[in-house]
Amino acid sequence: MVTDTIVPKRILLIKLRHHGDMLLTTPVISALKQHFPEVEIDVLLYQETIPILSRNAQINNLWGLQRSLRGLKKLRHLFSLYRHLSARHFDWVIHLSDQWNGALLARLLHPAEAIGFDYPKRRNKYWQRCFTRLAELAPSNSLHAVEQNLLALKALGLTVEDRDKRCTMAINQEDQQQIQAQLARLGIHGAYIVVHPAARWFFKCWEDDRFAEVIQMLANDGWPVIVTGGPSEQELALVANIMAQVRSPRVHSLAGQLSLNTLAALINGARLFIGVDSVPMHMAAALKTDCIALFGPSKIQEWHPWMTRSIVLSAADYSPLPDPDDIDTATDERYLSAIPVEAVLEATQNLLRPEEATARHD
Repeated sequence: MVTDTIVPKRILLIKLRHHGDMLLTTPVISALKQHFPEVEIDVLLYQETIPILSRNAQINNLWGLQRSLRGLKKLRHLFSLYRHLSARHFDWVIHLSDQWNGALLARLLHPAEAIGFDYPKRRNKYWQRCFTRLAELAPSNSLHAVEQNLLALKALGLTVEDRDKRCTMAINQEDQQQIQAQLARLGIHGAYIVVHPAARWFFKCWEDDRFAEVIQMLANDGWPVIVTGGPSEQELALVANIMAQVRSPRVHSLAGQLSLNTLAALINGARLFIGVDSVPMHMAAALKTDCIALFGPSKIQEWHPWMTRSIVLSAADYSPLPDPDDIDTATDERYLSAIPVEAVLEATQNLLRPEEATARHD
């Protein structure tokens, strides 16, 4: 086990996954800073996911891997990245996912400690030689992704207090000012609700007409509602279809108009967030915004809103669903149709009454 005399000066955290996965690594960073306040922490991540961590003051450097490159350009990029990382002389490397390129870096950088996970599909001598220690991998859907990430620190003999298990979605003053200006242009000067109906994979989405019905009811009750979505053609079309079914001056769309950071600022100021299993849902949880999350065939125990006041509605509670591991992520089929509008409206009423006890997942 790691002793008190071994104090790392620099740590490299490797996580090559999607935006939400990156946000769920932040408790590892917070816990490391709690144990070693002076340590410098760098993160290697995919280039396109950099914005999710770009405001985090606990991180010294973000190194972006450009996975779209091919051939000679890719080799040059990887070699340049290796040279920069090698010059940092990391004492520890912690690899939180199963890619071989992260494992090879853990070996090539020659840290005093290199931590990976004991993935069943990686149980061979080549994977083992890349690390000084292998952390436990919990059974599928038995732990939240945050807790799974933190098992890497357990392998180092580090304990983690509950206060360090929260995710961090940092926002700067410029993000806040941009959102305040947007809200002023929309004529919103008080409490509002954010609805984010889309996800990167559409099998995680609810029906447009049902979202429209919920939004209409909230607007009828006097709530300003802001509908958000990403800039992709699919997401813009989804939001446009919802907006076409709503008749209220209190409902506004900012789909495609916000960066990840200004979306965070918008969610941070919201009275309530309503969405599906997506990055903005994890952002809402990190920002401690009350959250209603609609789930289909996803591993809820791993991906539910983490440590915030929330209500999770699962389609599996209303109708049988296929196993999450059997889903074709490219399908256009939506698996949330069994969730009734009434259940979502009841959840909103519960969370909009803060004195009422509500379901929590933390």
